[in-house]
Amino acid sequence: MHIRKGDTVEVISGDDNGTRGTVLSVDRKGGKVVVEGVNRVYKHVRRGHPKSPQGGRLHTELPINASNVMLICPQSNKPTRVGIRLTATGTKELYAKRSGATLREITSAKRKKA
Repeated sequence: MHIRKGDTVEVISGDDNGTRGTVLSVDRKGGKVVVEGVNRVYKHVRRGHPKSPQGGRLHTELPINASNVMLICPQSNKPTRVGIRLTATGTKELYAKRSGATLREITSAKRKKA
């Protein structure tokens, strides 16, 4: 999974299709991500609850499958597939297939054995 906390993603399927948001958390083992403002539900709480002393309804985001979101390309500002490529210096980087722009460095340069 190439999605990390803090990435900007767009939902590509489901009820929140087309919604953009920031990734709040990632569950790599379960293949799920929590995106800000996506898959919101209400949780009803009684008076005296630590998060809401007056009681009422709290908003919370539930996880969605990571296959239902795509990273946003920094150049074209559109959803894009991503790939991994090796640079001339020997570092691996994550890049946007739509524009070829580098998203982030995955590993640092490794020294070759002499």
